[in-house]
Amino acid sequence: MCAIVDADVADQVFGKGDRPEAGHAFFRWLNTGSGRMVTGGENWRELCRTSAQKWMQGAIAAGRVQILDGTAIDHKTSELEIECVSNDAHVVALAQISGARLLYSNDGDLHQDFGNKTLIDRPRGRIYSTKENDTFDRRLKTLLNTTRCRSTGP
Repeated sequence: MCAIVDADVADQVFGKGDRPEAGHAFFRWLNTGSGRMVTGGENWRELCRTSAQKWMQGAIAAGRVQILDGTAIDHKTSELEIECVSNDAHVVALAQISGARLLYSNDGDLHQDFGNKTLIDRPRGRIYSTKENDTFDRRLKTLLNTTRCRSTGP
């Protein structure tokens, strides 16, 4: 698995109507490209309360989304809460358990956690963000073009 979508950007990726260019490009990468998404635990519960829910139903069957055991992620989350700056230890736990190293999020504190070598290493985490610029610039294109995901399909 390779990508985690933080609930704070779900509407930018999965929402209807006006989405930023970078959010639309990330969705295309997930929906028709080589992208794959992993979720589970609190991240899954949060995404199910957003515009992502409907898309994920079909994407799970198509092998574009994998849901990991929530119990394992929740247990790991409780271990990590003291080490994390953000209130998103569940995202760090999901990355550690799944091996996903690409995160789409606009949460600065979570960016700090995801970039912390003691929390995410081998390989290091990479951030896809539209916090400061929502255009699909060269840096974001490179992130998607260089992220390789193994298939979760049958």
